[in-house]
Amino acid sequence: MLNLSTLDIVIIVAWIFGLLAFGIYISLTSKKETSSDYFLASNSLPWWAVGGSLIAANISAEQFIGMSGSGYAVGFAIASYELMAAITLLIVAKFFLPIFIKKEIYTMPQFLEKRFDSRVRTGLAFFWVLLFIFVNITSVLYLGSLALQTIMGIPLLYAIIGLAIYSGTYAVTGGLKAVALTDVVQVLALIFGGLVATYMVLEAAGGGVLSGLATLVEKAPEKFDMILEKSNPEYMNLPGISVLVGGMWIANLYYWGTNQYIIQKSLASKSLDEAQTGTAVAAMIKVILPMIVVIPGIAAYVLGAEISKPDEAYPWVITNYVGSGFKGIAIAALIAAIGSSVAAIVNSASTIFTLDIYRPLFMTSDAERKQILTPLENNSSQLTVKEEHKLIRVGKISGLLFLLIGVLIAPSLGSLEQAFQYIQEYTGFISPGVLAIFVLGLFWKRTSTNAALIGVILAIPLSMGFKFLTPGIPFLDRMGLCFLLISAIMMAVSMYENKNNDPKAIYFDKSLFHTSTRFNIMSLIVIAAVAAIYYFFW
Repeated sequence: MLNLSTLDIVIIVAWIFGLLAFGIYISLTSKKETSSDYFLASNSLPWWAVGGSLIAANISAEQFIGMSGSGYAVGFAIASYELMAAITLLIVAKFFLPIFIKKEIYTMPQFLEKRFDSRVRTGLAFFWVLLFIFVNITSVLYLGSLALQTIMGIPLLYAIIGLAIYSGTYAVTGGLKAVALTDVVQVLALIFGGLVATYMVLEAAGGGVLSGLATLVEKAPEKFDMILEKSNPEYMNLPGISVLVGGMWIANLYYWGTNQYIIQKSLASKSLDEAQTGTAVAAMIKVILPMIVVIPGIAAYVLGAEISKPDEAYPWVITNYVGSGFKGIAIAALIAAIGSSVAAIVNSASTIFTLDIYRPLFMTSDAERKQILTPLENNSSQLTVKEEHKLIRVGKISGLLFLLIGVLIAPSLGSLEQAFQYIQEYTGFISPGVLAIFVLGLFWKRTSTNAALIGVILAIPLSMGFKFLTPGIPFLDRMGLCFLLISAIMMAVSMYENKNNDPKAIYFDKSLFHTSTRFNIMSLIVIAAVAAIYYFFW
């Protein structure tokens, strides 16, 4: 546990109350007259809000604590998750976002009804809401609170309640705009605080950033192998070259391209160009994140950290090498990472529940049912003020309820051994099927509705079959195989049912995928940086 100075405590308290005040101010002053205002920030987010919010929603305690721990145990190879995500963001920006934004999509289930039918939409809407509540909200609250308990000695339950209040105050009251704008502030704190810890531990290791990195490479060269050999004990988690060509693409494309609490920020942008630019900015940040979340763990290994398990590496670095005042900044960065993730997930869970479950199933007038698939803004203009306020009220109440459920369940995760690993694998059981539905639904016109339903049904039993019948296959490889098999089955069913294009196929011109010079330059920078890292640390 850290011994915090008065200055550290002042910085942490000032950060918490300052951010809360900012979030409440945005909540009180932002326009919330329609459901579009609350759930889509009135389609007003500029590129910098999109980019900052994407990173803030993504980075949480599992990166600071878990990836630093993996850096200590495995090495820089764990950075593949961040580097591959950077390339994935560019793919999503160029090929997914143009279609979603042109079709005026505001939730992922809504796209599924436009392309398939209400059964696919409703089924996956329920799944996503349950996943967000019982997996994402719960695990982020638990792991974040566990980190604060380890670093600061705060009792776990108090930390869970505190984080829920911290993130829920503006997420529930202010909607997406409050979440996105506070995320921009939080991602600045996250990056600055993380870089402070990295700088100080590298200075201790080698007298500066570059010399410190050189020292780490010299003293622990095995920790900088990006592609692991089969003899490496961590090969089952990072299976060699297939990291670059296998299942990690499935995990990343599912997460960044179909995950509501991530992609919702891009869908709320001012324009396609703003969305693509913001996503490219997020990709550039992902390239530098290994310096913040992986290098401290490797430094702890080189410096001979006296810890009982790898996940204690980051707290050990902060305790021993981050000076007074800067400890407060580093902890504020950690709180920012946790709070922004919880806020994003709560907001998106309430969005899907309100617009994809409550409205279609419980606002039952014929006029409303006919308008379900129209664009949200046009749809909103046809609703009465009372109906709009009802949707916003349902969004707020459901968000508060989901957060409360997360608070009640989060402490129970402590009884599970390796809770985070179980959670990751459970999520991975569904991602190959969902991604197959989206990829084929977007880009193959013969894909049928029944094929989509079969993809959803097959995902979990097929993944479980691979897990228990072929335990020697790494988890990421299993995901890749499941995706290929489900895609093949869906294509066979679709070819049997549809001799020509499906009646609900999506049509688009190739010019839709034209991107700006600004986006292209940033993309080249990201690709070159990732290629250089793999070249030097192959």
